[in-house]
Amino acid sequence: MEKKGFISLAALAFLAACECCSDEPQIVEVVQDDSLSSATADFVANAGDRVFYDFDKSSLSEESKATLSRQADWLKAHQQYGVLIEGHCDDRGTREYNLGLGERRADAAARFLTENGIEGNRVRTVSYGKDRPIAATGSQDEVYRLKRVAVSVLEQN
Repeated sequence: MEKKGFISLAALAFLAACECCSDEPQIVEVVQDDSLSSATADFVANAGDRVFYDFDKSSLSEESKATLSRQADWLKAHQQYGVLIEGHCDDRGTREYNLGLGERRADAAARFLTENGIEGNRVRTVSYGKDRPIAATGSQDEVYRLKRVAVSVLEQN
């Protein structure tokens, strides 16, 4: 294609794009679905959204298993939702080590849910290691304890 032809084609495409973006007001319908936020509030209140881990561990305590059992029961009753399980760590150790530890923590929680009747396609995991710390206040030991966590975030299927 000649240079003039290319420039003409580009100008025509530009003008066509400008026509669709006129100064006339456009109506944009915003649909706000509060069902996920309501479901999240119910999930947190009735099942709990986090399980805690001991220092440098990814094994589930009896308390964590009880929380995950409640989560599994809730998810069985609400088939339209799944969970993203976020693995978190405190800030001790290297970034790489904590990403691996966060992954093992999230995987342990996910494995428990799937072993207790939740379909694998409804459970996703991600590790944030120490990169996205959970906000916590208190003594240093308490802050560390609260950051060693897997958080279950409700998702619409």
